[in-house]
Amino acid sequence: MSKLFALSLSIAVLGAVWAFLALGPLSGFVLVWAGFIAWGCFFHSGADDKALTKTIAGNVYGAVVAWIALLIIVKVPMPALGTVWPAIVVGVTVFFLVIVASVDLLSVVPANVYGYAATVAYSLHQGADAAGVGPLQRLTTVSAGNPLILLIVSMVIGALFGYASAKLAGALAKSAAPA
Repeated sequence: MSKLFALSLSIAVLGAVWAFLALGPLSGFVLVWAGFIAWGCFFHSGADDKALTKTIAGNVYGAVVAWIALLIIVKVPMPALGTVWPAIVVGVTVFFLVIVASVDLLSVVPANVYGYAATVAYSLHQGADAAGVGPLQRLTTVSAGNPLILLIVSMVIGALFGYASAKLAGALAKSAAPA
């Protein structure tokens, strides 16, 4: 079996498992799309042990930096500045998102950006729950409703699924290789 076919098959099978878990038993605790972002990040980062470590570290770091930005924007309102205030906060926090690239563990800037972008996107575009409470009001709760917790858990599991799919693809390709 070709490496591409083995990889396609392993991602298809594990992707179906991830979708089932995220949309079924783990619904409300993980986001299927955030897991797939981390999964893709793992592969574009090299699909090896180092890629797993850097994907998880970068996604988590990015989510934390985004969470800090959102906290500042929500908890330190500057109505006189209008949209200039959030723009300043984003600019400053994104600087810190990238400047850390000299640290090996955080050297995959796209991983940092994916964690940041996913956290902000979820927080700004997810509607309120039945009680009228949205993600920006849950930034400091200790629950799966907190965007920081939800995105980190989703992305760590997604990266682990990426790692598993790479290992499975390697095993499939070896077992089907001619002797």
